[in-house]
Amino acid sequence: MNKVKILNLEIDNLSKAEFLNNLNSGIVFTPNVDHLIKLQKDPDFVQAYSASNYKLCDSQILLYASKFLGTPIKEKISGSDLLPAFYYHHRHNDNIKIFLLGAAEGVARTAQKKINKKIGRDIVIDTYSPPFGFEKDEAECHRIVDMVNNSGASVLVIGVGAPKQEKWLCKYKDMLPNIHIFMALGATIDFEADNVRRAPKWISKIGIEWLFRLLCEPKRLWKRYLVEDLPFFVLILKQKLNLYMSKDEKDKNHTWQIIDRF
Repeated sequence: MNKVKILNLEIDNLSKAEFLNNLNSGIVFTPNVDHLIKLQKDPDFVQAYSASNYKLCDSQILLYASKFLGTPIKEKISGSDLLPAFYYHHRHNDNIKIFLLGAAEGVARTAQKKINKKIGRDIVIDTYSPPFGFEKDEAECHRIVDMVNNSGASVLVIGVGAPKQEKWLCKYKDMLPNIHIFMALGATIDFEADNVRRAPKWISKIGIEWLFRLLCEPKRLWKRYLVEDLPFFVLILKQKLNLYMSKDEKDKNHTWQIIDRF
């Protein structure tokens, strides 16, 4: 099974090795529970996701959900695992040149130095940490496009949070003709710079990385994990019972009900 349907999203059912061996070009998103919840009510986010070529499972909870639904996903491929796997896979491939876009001032530059030191070559060739609210500033966005185009990069890794990063790529990807691979990877740049602590592997493996992150950043993440994302479990149960309908399906159903009245 190449795709696994969870709510209104089809996730690619690939192992990390399969993905890396097949990735030559395209847009890569890494959905998690928070993405799935946002995809229930944000049509612009849905549109951005429709432009992506790869959707990789970035959550142990999604992995559990896929098993509960009877369509198990092979492997969790989080953004924080994907980027190091990607640059090690291409350490001898001079055609792979990465631009890091995201994180706070100076963090992406630190990540660049650490990655290049590990690889032994300048695989990350440039970085930029955009100011807060940059996505609403058209002039700033065009400056970023120019920076990326002038850098010589063939890969763009953006980490400014969802759904901002996915929407930005959807809007500006066609202005970046030299970029062959686009990856929206959330907090991965922070992890690479050791600016944010990663959860131990055993915590990630059993599916409570969200709790670790909540304890590390309670003010920023409490609402997401303890309020906004909780309906996910109800929606999965509805899907299991064949009661789930996406927003589009509900809208179509409502339209047909109106038509039937006439």
